[in-house]
Amino acid sequence: MKHLCRMLRPFLAVLFLVLVLAGCGGGKVTKAGSSFPDAYDKDDTWLVSWYICGSDLESEIGAASTDIGELADVDLPPNVRVLILAGGTESWQNDEFKDGALNLYLCDEDGLHRLEDLNDADLGGRGTLEDFLRYGEEHFPADHRVLVFWDHGGGSAVGVCADERTGNMLRLNDIQTALTNVYGSAPDAPPFEMIGFDACLMASYETAAAIEDYARYMVASEEVEPHTGWSYDGWVGALAKNPAMGGAGLGEAICDSFLAACEEEDVAEQATLSDIKKLPALTAAYDAYSREALAQAAHLSPAFFSALDRAAQSAENYGGNTREQGYANMVDLAGLARETQQQMPQNAAALAQAVDDAVVYKVHGNYRRRGGGISSYYSYDGDEDGFALYAEQDAALLSQKCLLYCMIYGEMPEEARDILAASPDTGRIGVLPTTRRNIFGMEAFEDRAVDVDRNGNAVVRLSAAEMDILSSIHCNLLYIGAEENIILYLGSDVNIDADWDRGIFKDNFDGTWPMLDGHPVYIEIVEEGDDYNLYSIPIKLNGRECNLQVAYSYADERYRILGARRGLEANGMSDRNLIRLRPGDMVTTIHYAMSTSGDDEDFTPVEVDTFRLGAHPEVRDEEVGDGKYGYLFEFIAPAGESALSDVAVFEIENGDITTSVE
Repeated sequence: MKHLCRMLRPFLAVLFLVLVLAGCGGGKVTKAGSSFPDAYDKDDTWLVSWYICGSDLESEIGAASTDIGELADVDLPPNVRVLILAGGTESWQNDEFKDGALNLYLCDEDGLHRLEDLNDADLGGRGTLEDFLRYGEEHFPADHRVLVFWDHGGGSAVGVCADERTGNMLRLNDIQTALTNVYGSAPDAPPFEMIGFDACLMASYETAAAIEDYARYMVASEEVEPHTGWSYDGWVGALAKNPAMGGAGLGEAICDSFLAACEEEDVAEQATLSDIKKLPALTAAYDAYSREALAQAAHLSPAFFSALDRAAQSAENYGGNTREQGYANMVDLAGLARETQQQMPQNAAALAQAVDDAVVYKVHGNYRRRGGGISSYYSYDGDEDGFALYAEQDAALLSQKCLLYCMIYGEMPEEARDILAASPDTGRIGVLPTTRRNIFGMEAFEDRAVDVDRNGNAVVRLSAAEMDILSSIHCNLLYIGAEENIILYLGSDVNIDADWDRGIFKDNFDGTWPMLDGHPVYIEIVEEGDDYNLYSIPIKLNGRECNLQVAYSYADERYRILGARRGLEANGMSDRNLIRLRPGDMVTTIHYAMSTSGDDEDFTPVEVDTFRLGAHPEVRDEEVGDGKYGYLFEFIAPAGESALSDVAVFEIENGDITTSVE
């Protein structure tokens, strides 16, 4: 865990000196929208082209086979057919599909049957997608067409359909180019009634813009999808019963059946799915908003970027954006607009309204009720490689690329100057610099002095200029075991008494910390909302490393365990397999530790407690017990910049807390 060491190493020497001086639930699921009138004739023909990249979702849990089985149970009429291309996995968990080959099947009124034996090909390759689209056009004429991508998804920068054998995936540019090569540039009429993504994180502006000329509607999820995915007997069954429906009605059927399946499996709390129509008005509104923001960013003012980052932190974010989970870097676009009305008064409200107009139907779980239905890329972590992938995508707005470029690199690209001078928008950004200029001055926050007030609270004081630099302040807690020769990092939270008007920030530590069935855990704040927070806890669940997803409700002051899933893969893909905890599951808590003697340089992961879950697994705040604990304020600026204060030490004895600093 070198990233933890980079944050905490400068404070260890201070910590040792301080040691010497100190005496060494689930809620209601809601939906929005209404039924849509039929758009076509009941005798019209339909072809659903289903592009299944099985990946480890199939080889490990048979998720694709489950969905194919759902489809096979549907009684299709003669005018509705489903063309399937399936591959991209090491092994199939059914007796029908062949390993090491492309499986080309048709599901029609006669059931599911193989069409051809094809040589293996890369499902993460653009050429495979092109061949599949051409095959459907040449062999299966239809009045209306649907294209569905099935697999992992990673959002605007990463894309979809990661072939398990090759490691390749379809970026948005690949999908857009494949569609253009088959159907031409800007066809007179969209060839697809709907393009859908049964994958995570793909309900973004950039995804919609990439396919805009080729589909009347798009259905996708802002958040990581549960393993249940779409309900194929539900939505294909609805189309089979009523081939007169249009894309809006089909999207409604997909959304409703998806949510019903999530509820049945008890994985609906963070579920999202949106039905989005063509979006020229949204493009115009988003570009106007981004240009307004870019005009302010031109001054390279840390205060502006900090305000923007605070807004992004306040809006819903998706895919998990923490050090432990990895950074998907996807933000709810309407939420970002609403949170920046003061900074972008001319265009923020119009952008939020444009999102609302573009989303014709959406469903969401109780802990995803603030989202508008369309996300967009936002660099929470400032990762240059991730931004480079995003900047390569032609569908992303150049004005937005330039805005994030300014925040990350601390300089204005030439393309931004052209935009502000009302020059033509090329859509491309030049070569990215090899170094970045830090405009936030976080060095001034390193080792910031901590005081103790008369009530025994650890306190830091900041000037107005310093607060303008910051987007948020977190607290970090350490257990200091001098006798055990260990410093155990317990995690970070936002439980701080923060007075942003006066610049006074105090600890709220009361001697408790979140525990899983009575066992202390390492925990990270994922998202802070007005009525709930989301957290992530690294554990081993039955021997497999994953992150426990937890929500804390302010209304009843209780935690609710939502499930466990792995963090983002190295390729940026998210994990759809949300695992519900069961009584008797074996759990190992994972913390990060280093010695108090200074024999090691890095915080490293350590397995602390291994135990079986009880009959009703729960997370709740419990007393940490007597001992010494280190407390640091973490000052966070945009683009992943952060610094830590000096260490305050809490010594707990018989429940009494004594606070000391150097």
